[in-house]
Amino acid sequence: MEYTSGAASWQKVLRRAVAGLLPRRPRQRRPGWSIGVPVIAAAAGLLFTTTATTAGGTSLREDRRPQLTQLIEDRREQVAESEERAARLRAEVEDQTATLADTDGPVKAQRDRAAASRQAAGFTALTGPGLTIELNDAPQPQVLPKGASNDDLVIHQGDVQAIVNALWAGGAEGMSIMNVRVLSTSAVRCVGNTLLLHGRVYSPPFKIVAIGEPAALRRALAASEGVQWFMEAVDHYQLGYSESASTVTVPAFEDSTALRSATVPR
Repeated sequence: MEYTSGAASWQKVLRRAVAGLLPRRPRQRRPGWSIGVPVIAAAAGLLFTTTATTAGGTSLREDRRPQLTQLIEDRREQVAESEERAARLRAEVEDQTATLADTDGPVKAQRDRAAASRQAAGFTALTGPGLTIELNDAPQPQVLPKGASNDDLVIHQGDVQAIVNALWAGGAEGMSIMNVRVLSTSAVRCVGNTLLLHGRVYSPPFKIVAIGEPAALRRALAASEGVQWFMEAVDHYQLGYSESASTVTVPAFEDSTALRSATVPR
């Protein structure tokens, strides 16, 4: 057995004590990529799982315009069927009312009173002098005019409303849009560059026919501020506008006649 001197033993003890007091060198850190790789892999897995769940076995990049077109066509057919059924029901009500009027005096009196107002209400076709106006989108140029956008090249709801309001102000007795009779309370709306009227969608060109004195109608168009702005756009962006005077016909109003409000005549 080997013995060490007391001095050497004390030296070792002191070295260990000093080493314990000194700060230890930090261990070498793991490279950042070794931590990032698992995180990225987990995120990618979550993304793939979410995509698969959303797709439901279909392609997310599939062009669904054909399905949308078919949906619109199906809805149009449903609307057409509903309109035909409503027309048959109205005819049945009219026939039964006429039969009842033969034996019921008050019913006959009210029926005659309503018939006298049918023309003023727009429920009969009208023929007379008037204007035919056609609005159309501008041709698509190779390069848009400076400061213009594609919205400037199409007919908007405000353009149609400006023409219609001016014609009413000019004394129009009857009016049709796309051969559909409209009243002063008819709403004209646009969806993109298509016209929505009484639940039907129409594409340009938009044809407006108004019965009235052509000279008075033209004066009203010229005096309308909205029409003036539209005519500036016609000149600047080459929007389509045509106007002609002749003997015209507007059909009878065939939309729903359900009352939303009424007052008792005095």
